[in-house]
Amino acid sequence: MNDASFTRAPARPAPQESRPHLAVRAVSKAYERHRAVDAVSFDLAKGEFVTLLGDSGCGKTTLLRIIAGFARPDAGQVLREGEDVTHMAPARRRMGFVFQSYALFPTKTVAQNIGFALAGPRAARARRIEELAHLVEIDALLERYPHELSGGQQQRVALARALASDPEVLLLDEPMSALDARIRVKLRGELRALVDRLGITTLYVTHDQEEALALSDRVAVMRHGRIEQIGSPADVYHRPATRFVAGFIGLSNLIEGRAVAGGIEAEGVVWPLALPAGMAPGAALTVVYRPEHVGLATDGGGIPATVESVTFLGAHVRLTLRLASGRAVIADRPSFEAGGQWRRGTVAWLRPDPLRAALVGPEPAS
Repeated sequence: MNDASFTRAPARPAPQESRPHLAVRAVSKAYERHRAVDAVSFDLAKGEFVTLLGDSGCGKTTLLRIIAGFARPDAGQVLREGEDVTHMAPARRRMGFVFQSYALFPTKTVAQNIGFALAGPRAARARRIEELAHLVEIDALLERYPHELSGGQQQRVALARALASDPEVLLLDEPMSALDARIRVKLRGELRALVDRLGITTLYVTHDQEEALALSDRVAVMRHGRIEQIGSPADVYHRPATRFVAGFIGLSNLIEGRAVAGGIEAEGVVWPLALPAGMAPGAALTVVYRPEHVGLATDGGGIPATVESVTFLGAHVRLTLRLASGRAVIADRPSFEAGGQWRRGTVAWLRPDPLRAALVGPEPAS
């Protein structure tokens, strides 16, 4: 799939809001004493791309398999366009599934893998296989076997097979985890462009936060079998609902302290913050300052700190600074701005942006 073919793709139609295309209602699943999925509920609009994001063991793959019909929930419902499909056989759910390992048949050709579940006359099946191969740009690979393909090519075959039955919902279980970073970046863009072009409702599972933020209309951050926050990539990054989300998505400077005039006091330092109206002085707060929202100066007028390390990352420079209290703070500055002025041992003054800081709510009860 070349980049040019996707830059010409039409814009994705806006998700329809009238009724959820896919709905999960209070779904739970336990294995012996371990609750893998704990009363999870969420909706997907038609044409929406939502990602379940979390560490290994958080329940995201179990939830995806319940939606696909490969596992039965202990409680709750799965609905597609209002129809209860909770106990329906996977083949009847109108859902395509791409496995983490791709699960291609090693003794079948690419064409045979794509057309494995197709029924009808041979000529019609052949046309459908050719259409799908052209769609994912593997026309020249139809007579090859899986062991003759690269990881990215195998992923395209698995995707074509999942689309063969014209599903209404596409489910993907960490389909890029086995690929190297450069290929992942290329293929995720191609995948999103293809999904946009087809207008297909998509639920994607990954542990890679960058992948989730780059691909999704909304991200559902999972922990211990529950969704801690679901929202747009900007929401979960800039307005994390819990301390876990703030720490899991991107890098954070988490400050715990008390509300005072002009900000939050912690360890004898006042961090500037636009306090909510009516906030009582002395109220306990947890605030997140993202590294890119921590400004630096050399002329005073901020929070004094000493540069401990400097890492050049291309577009920006990442500095670790140490306060007098011993707290480490991370600050990102544009590399063209930073120049060579920030060196180990340099004294700098932190100027956190009070309008970009985000209040973090309490951790949910276990």
